[in-house]
Amino acid sequence: MTAPTQPPATPDLLYSQDEEDLRSAVRALLADRADAPTVIAATESDTPYDPRLWSSLAGDIGAAGLLVPEKLGGQGASHREAAVVLEELGRSVAPAPYLTSSVVATKTLLALGAEDGPAAALLGELASGARTAVLAVPFATAPAGAGPVLAGLDGTVRGVADAAAADVLLVPTAEGLYAVETSGPGVAVEALVPLDLTRPLAAVTLTGATGTLLAAADAGATAVRRGLLAGAGLLASEQLGIAEWCLTETVRHTRERHQFNRPVGSFQALKHRMAQLWLEVVSARAAARNAADALATGNPDAPLAVAVAQAYCSGVAVHAAEECVQLHGGIGMTWEHPAHLYLKRAKADSLAYGSAGSHRQAVGELAELPAPQGLPFG
Repeated sequence: MTAPTQPPATPDLLYSQDEEDLRSAVRALLADRADAPTVIAATESDTPYDPRLWSSLAGDIGAAGLLVPEKLGGQGASHREAAVVLEELGRSVAPAPYLTSSVVATKTLLALGAEDGPAAALLGELASGARTAVLAVPFATAPAGAGPVLAGLDGTVRGVADAAAADVLLVPTAEGLYAVETSGPGVAVEALVPLDLTRPLAAVTLTGATGTLLAAADAGATAVRRGLLAGAGLLASEQLGIAEWCLTETVRHTRERHQFNRPVGSFQALKHRMAQLWLEVVSARAAARNAADALATGNPDAPLAVAVAQAYCSGVAVHAAEECVQLHGGIGMTWEHPAHLYLKRAKADSLAYGSAGSHRQAVGELAELPAPQGLPFG
């Protein structure tokens, strides 16, 4: 007689008090250092990143080390806490390499399972915020589509997010996964013109570069997929933050803006549009929290939860930003109002780590398979 299987654990979609405290700290910092005028001014400069903001966020608050175990110098928290940070970064669209360095690169290194050696040492530096690293793959790479980007440490990889601000590149090649110093010989990082000016893209060219081999090809490919899976799952939280800001700002504006001696938000047509958007944002919050919780608990269905979150949250963020621009009227079309920053970030995020279409296809494929056993996706 077959023993009954245990029912799957119910995901925890609520925020703990610790998570709310973290949110308060991050929101206060961003309100002080990354308000709308500051972010707009940063996008007009050659260096959109604020080193003081990153130092405070990564080091003083300790956000950079949330995913890193304490024995390696981190905070020993989980994806749930990192998701809260990304929600707040989405709300402010602050230029900060948190997703690329503290989530994707960090999870890639953690997936190698090293407790000493160069990978562990680099993790400690990333956790303290002293250095940043990026995975040298195109920003549009989906977790399922990850593979070697170069045969060796020669060639060009285009569309690498936050490469210009990184100290270390994690380069997946046919020979294995390498750590390459961006300041080393044979490394050129050329800035590209992105749609989203708050998250710069670059072309990385290696010409006989030298690097430290962190893992062989197979182990490196698995680690890269884990890193991209975490990135796609927590990107949904950033998209949630974008959508929540757009909804809140739009409701505020339509309450204050008057037409025909009435607030424009009192017109029935606009009420319906904002009510529909509110329903979408609430659903996006559930999807994003489910993905973060699945990654945090090591749920074997984490790939499905991530695919569902990305398939849904991408569209919600874009819709919320479009409504924000449109319902602000002429104000929303100006450079001085930050609505365009949210629309550009939402559009760029909708292609990051796989498009919504690729994730919908993944949902169809994963939903037809039995839940994998013993695969630690956390």
